[in-house]
Amino acid sequence: MTSGRVLTPKLPPAAPGMAIGLYGGSFNPPHEAHRKVALTALKRLGLDRLWVLVTPGNPLKAHGGLAPLEERITAVRALIDHPRVAVTGVEQAIGTSRTCEVLGYLRSRRPEVAFVWVMGADNLIDLHRWGRWRRIVELAPVAVIDRPGSTFAPLSARAAKVYGRFRVDESDAPALARTPAPAWCFLHGLRSNLSSTALRGV
Repeated sequence: MTSGRVLTPKLPPAAPGMAIGLYGGSFNPPHEAHRKVALTALKRLGLDRLWVLVTPGNPLKAHGGLAPLEERITAVRALIDHPRVAVTGVEQAIGTSRTCEVLGYLRSRRPEVAFVWVMGADNLIDLHRWGRWRRIVELAPVAVIDRPGSTFAPLSARAAKVYGRFRVDESDAPALARTPAPAWCFLHGLRSNLSSTALRGV
């Protein structure tokens, strides 16, 4: 017999005042470019922690070739083996893979933490296609990490233009997590041509 209680999803450890990066994706499979984005964010943003949010399924992508969630979580943990990186499938526990809803949930559960959303530069190009994308930018500051072939196109993207006046200089990146949203920064850094699609041979 069950008690009827709704279990609260378990989040990675966090202490009040921490700056925590949120790096979401399918990671199908995870590869060196993902690792470089994670480590660049940790270093350049001065983060206390980085949470890698492995999604059960990207709403904008087909799920036919998607490996099981636990398999992808295990692979990401093996790839990004860092003491300040936590890999979690909390989106499945929350019951949503929509970034705006995930951000809203995490902010309500950890209001004492300074969250910053981390993404590869290629994702900024399509950000305006994400559900309630303006809400995402206004819920948390966004760090965009350079990717090969994506240095210039993202800066002409719709989201970049709409929020152009809220762009933070790269030299101020360490303060981004504690900058009131909307705020975003484009970080140049280590780059890799790898992509999950190419590795799957799709």
